[in-house]
Amino acid sequence: MSKRKTAPVEHDDERMLSPVPLSERRPAWKQILVWVGFGYVVTGLFVGGVLAGFGGKPGVPPGTALWAVSLGMGSLFALTSLLGIMAQRTGMSLALVGRYSYGRKGVNIPMLVMALLTLGWFASITGMVGQIWGSFIGNPSGIVVFDPARFGYEGIPAITLEIFAACMLSGILFTFTAYYGIKAIEAIAIPVAPVILAIAVLVGFGMLREGGGADAFLAKAEALGGLGLGSAITVVVGSWIAGAVMGVDLFRFNRSARAVLAGAAACFIFTNPLLNVVGYIGAVSVGQFNYVEWMLEKNMLLALVGVLAWTTSLWTTNNAELYCNALYTGPVFWSYGRLIERKPLVLWAGVLGTLLGSLAFYQIFFADFITVLGAAAPPLAGPLIADYYFVKKGRYIAENLENEPVYRMTGVISFLAGGSLGLFFQYGAPLPYGLPSGLFALLATIVLYVVLYKATPDAAYDAALFSTTDRKAQEVRS
Repeated sequence: MSKRKTAPVEHDDERMLSPVPLSERRPAWKQILVWVGFGYVVTGLFVGGVLAGFGGKPGVPPGTALWAVSLGMGSLFALTSLLGIMAQRTGMSLALVGRYSYGRKGVNIPMLVMALLTLGWFASITGMVGQIWGSFIGNPSGIVVFDPARFGYEGIPAITLEIFAACMLSGILFTFTAYYGIKAIEAIAIPVAPVILAIAVLVGFGMLREGGGADAFLAKAEALGGLGLGSAITVVVGSWIAGAVMGVDLFRFNRSARAVLAGAAACFIFTNPLLNVVGYIGAVSVGQFNYVEWMLEKNMLLALVGVLAWTTSLWTTNNAELYCNALYTGPVFWSYGRLIERKPLVLWAGVLGTLLGSLAFYQIFFADFITVLGAAAPPLAGPLIADYYFVKKGRYIAENLENEPVYRMTGVISFLAGGSLGLFFQYGAPLPYGLPSGLFALLATIVLYVVLYKATPDAAYDAALFSTTDRKAQEVRS
């Protein structure tokens, strides 16, 4: 097994194509605050609104909502922690660690999926920021840039010149900071995270009080129904499954497994559940899950605080989306012999995502986008977890990185089967007892990988690879 060409280190910006050495790991407290800021995204509020039946749709009563948030976010915490510990121990990005279970080119399949997911998220978040600024500024120009209703999307507000300009400007800003990598992301997240959390809590109490207090809230919430616990969990998981898998690319900078657990908890035990609750309370109490829209109706000062807090909070999340997008597309190009550095990839994705966000991607596609994510994306992590924890039991040798086979059919088949199962259970034949389709598909993928491993050439290949590695190690010792 000949060793294949590796990327020159001087061109490997942010360790896109090589493991992060211990000397380049980041302090735990900085990484934790990155995850606080990363976890603060409008989808947390949106999910709370979905659970509350925002817009006259089916919802769930408060007890079921708490179960959905607890089980959904608990599952995301467990998944992110497992993937994060793998990344922390190896120092490898998702593209690199995925080679051990998908193969050198087989890993391109989940990488392209993640590239599309993060691009979709970047476009959506850019659209969220533009929409809130449009609500703040209004439409003094009277100009409409894009009207979704003309293309059959009735009920979707038009994209005014003000919204379009706000999307373009914020997209450029997000792209600029993502261009400079993990240190720039930390610089934004550290001062912003505590402030935006305090605002969310205070506004949550304000909406509850305006709606008549806790008794009035409970009376309205108990009348909700029709969504089902399984579907509610799928919505919760779908809102963050891409972020859970992206955790690999952030946690490779951590110095310890404890820091991984603390970062995952900051996002999925603390920040995001808090936003789910605030969104639920707002939708029930005042008919609006988006607390900034509520703040806009109060007075100019409160509106300005809300818009600025909204923008800076989503800034940290969109930085991570664009940063990780380059870490997915770069290795795909490299697998075919073309080295494209991270910064140009950030610029290309930033331009495309900004254009999509400016032309109503969020307004038109977002609700369906996260439901499909929740059903089909969780199995992507199945081969990684099964291979690292159950098959090879943590034995990932960096020297073997370029000697992995082109395709590992175990990983490719199990992921495609698991993703198809998730979509089938979500849209074709719902699971009994309200079980969540995406999480069930993830478990099925893990089991399928373990079963298939010995039935494919992968097991024999690994036996030969480990034998060669062990022999070389023995020669070095002797």
